[in-house]
Amino acid sequence: MIYIENKEKCSGCTSCMSICPHDAITMQQDDCGFKYPKVDIDKCTNCGICERVCAFHDYYDTRNNFSTPIAYAVRHKNYEELKTSRSGAMFIALSDFILSRGGVIYGAGYGEHFQVVHKRVLSKDACKELKGSKYVQSDMSDLFIQVKKDLQSGKLVLFSGTPCQTAGLNSFIGNKNRENLFLCDIVCHGTPSPLVWEDYLCYWENKKKKKIVKVDFRDKEKGWSSHVESLVFQDGEKVFSDIWADLFCKHLLLRPSCGICPYANLRRPSDITIADFWGWQKVDSTFNADNMGCSLVLVNSEKGRNLFDAVCQDIYCKEATIENCMQPNLERPSVLSSDYARFWEDYGVMDFSSVLRKYGNTGIFFQVKRFVKCVIRKVMQR
Repeated sequence: MIYIENKEKCSGCTSCMSICPHDAITMQQDDCGFKYPKVDIDKCTNCGICERVCAFHDYYDTRNNFSTPIAYAVRHKNYEELKTSRSGAMFIALSDFILSRGGVIYGAGYGEHFQVVHKRVLSKDACKELKGSKYVQSDMSDLFIQVKKDLQSGKLVLFSGTPCQTAGLNSFIGNKNRENLFLCDIVCHGTPSPLVWEDYLCYWENKKKKKIVKVDFRDKEKGWSSHVESLVFQDGEKVFSDIWADLFCKHLLLRPSCGICPYANLRRPSDITIADFWGWQKVDSTFNADNMGCSLVLVNSEKGRNLFDAVCQDIYCKEATIENCMQPNLERPSVLSSDYARFWEDYGVMDFSSVLRKYGNTGIFFQVKRFVKCVIRKVMQR
């Protein structure tokens, strides 16, 4: 029987819930908004399969991996795809190929009130929702079971998610049904709380007295290298903000397991890894000259190489060295903030505006500090 005594030891991937033959496990949300498995002891037979399927540990399956990933800088040849994607639109190149073969795509989209949920899509048009970064842990529901059904029916499947999700799915699927499954993970910085994200959206709607109709966690209107979210309201007003990005980058909102993530290295639990390519200039100083985005692609397995080769006609690519594409979360997990415990204590008792003033960049102290830094920078540039 699976029992989560230490919340650091669970990524919430749902593999244990999905594999239980007696439907004895459900995912229950805690006070911070993260879901953990809960066992119905009346249904449980102590078969132990839920414990065996868990892949959140250092010895997750990488038996099919190359000894070292093959790295590329990538940009899609279609400018519209590039403009509407977070980085270089590599995900769209991959998903277009799988769809052209009658396959199925799984990735992070939106549910009610822009809650982030994993979805099953069958068309290019539906894939548009899966584009772009979403800095919130996605709700998986019973998605692993749906993936297995698609594989058993002979369909090609591309599953895109965080490393903990791809590792969990890989363990759940097992070798028997793995042939038609292509796993694509991201270089993950950590997964923020869905509950805090809901509060953040409500904060803006209360502030503006109108509903949000569109969100973008990193809006390219401000440039690819910027980290600014945008919110569009029902009357067409568009607001740019870095409040969520600020809290995210301070590592205040992350799931406890993110601080000990076993996948924050080059041993990727997937066939292909995609990310922003920071440092692309080391590969080719002109490759992203328009600042519209560049994907880092790590090809981790023979299956990943075959898929990469199949989409080469749709992308511009430059081979890179591992040394030129390393970034912090390919070497170690994100370090949770020293204010992490205090933040969650305050979040449980304070109203959300007060939490933002204390920990975010909306308070007067932060604004004064930002103003002083701006003045100093201008003086130094003279």
